Amino acid sequence: MAEKTQKSVKIALGAVVCVESEIRDVIIRPRTVIHLKAQIIAESGPIVIGEGNLTEEQAFIINAHLDNITPDVEDPEPKRMIIGTNNVFEVGCYSQAMKIGGNNVIESKANVGRNVVLTSGCIIGDCCSLNTFEIIPENTVVYGTDCLCQEQTERQQPQTIQLNILMKILPNYHHLKKSMKGSSTPVKN
Repeated sequence: MAEKTQKSVKIALGAVVCVESEIRDVIIRPRTVIHLKAQIIAESGPIVIGEGNLTEEQAFIINAHLDNITPDVEDPEPKRMIIGTNNVFEVGCYSQAMKIGGNNVIESKANVGRNVVLTSGCIIGDCCSLNTFEIIPENTVVYGTDCLCQEQTERQQPQTIQLNILMKILPNYHHLKKSMKGSSTPVKN
């Protein structure tokens, strides 16, 4: 089982990835932190995670096979999931979004479906669920039990301070997955 979780994982120097996380077929860029018990699973194509992202405990990011395609029977074209820079995936969130820009926050227990595109500066509130075919406009906040949308007046700031603290503290208390030497060269999207 341990080999399967390490399959095709490329961790850039400067990224902090806890051993207790489950990661398959993922490229992780520098200054990204992935907590223990986070799951990032690529079933139907690779996942590329940009710089400065934070994935908290029990967050689940998956590039899953479409419901109507059986992977053993049909050979669909792999679809790459792209996650931009400075995004936060909070505790227990679930994301299948194939394209996520930068400076977005998916809060605790929020659910973002495969056909949702998060542009930049968006916040998906606690327990909100988006499973529609839509592009969420920049600086949109989705909130409440009815998943109401509102544009925020101020731009979302990156979680730089929290990221810096975690990058210093996590190695003291958790075992980390090894980063790849010489992987600071950007990988083409």
